[in-house]
Amino acid sequence: MFQLCGFAASNYYNKVKLALLEKGLPFEEKLAWIGETDAAASPLGKVPYAITDDGPLSESTILLEYLEAKYPTPALLPADAYQAAKVRELVRYIELHLELVARNLYPQAFFGGQISEGAKTKTLPQLQKNVAAFAKLARFSPYVAGEHFTLADCAAIVHLPLVSSASKIVYGEDVLAGLPLKDYLKQMGERPAVQKVQADRKSNTELMMARMKAKA
Repeated sequence: MFQLCGFAASNYYNKVKLALLEKGLPFEEKLAWIGETDAAASPLGKVPYAITDDGPLSESTILLEYLEAKYPTPALLPADAYQAAKVRELVRYIELHLELVARNLYPQAFFGGQISEGAKTKTLPQLQKNVAAFAKLARFSPYVAGEHFTLADCAAIVHLPLVSSASKIVYGEDVLAGLPLKDYLKQMGERPAVQKVQADRKSNTELMMARMKAKA
């Protein structure tokens, strides 16, 4: 059985978990905090990683590609090669050009830290530029890539709320305000798989914060 390793406060962990739930696949979860990972399965010590029937795998996007190839039904990628590439393009934009850039804000937005004025000054225009580019690709009709739920939604549901929240907290400005994100997330929140992921994320985040406080 597929064993998903990591912790449910991680948006990248939840991206894979959401795909597993949407596909209706049986899987086990193994709690693995940073610093407590399996070096053989995740050489960089990152989460998520997985223990599969075929062997260990790391990196969330690789896990999604593996699941899609191994268990193609129900599909989370279009059969058409170009349309599948467009879904992958959206995932790349969400993760590389939005979430990864916004992550510079997370220490101050979510963990009680401070970031330099230089980092703040640099990050905002980069986010604004990248959001404008993403807006040209995203369709939200009703799903990110169009008419069907895809891997792009697995990424959008877990990453975009963090980008929105972090920018509002640090800048007093939601860089995603020009997108129909609120309506999209409300609709996605009606899906049982999304509800499960969100509930588990909330409880695990509380556990993570308590753990960090105890270590401080």
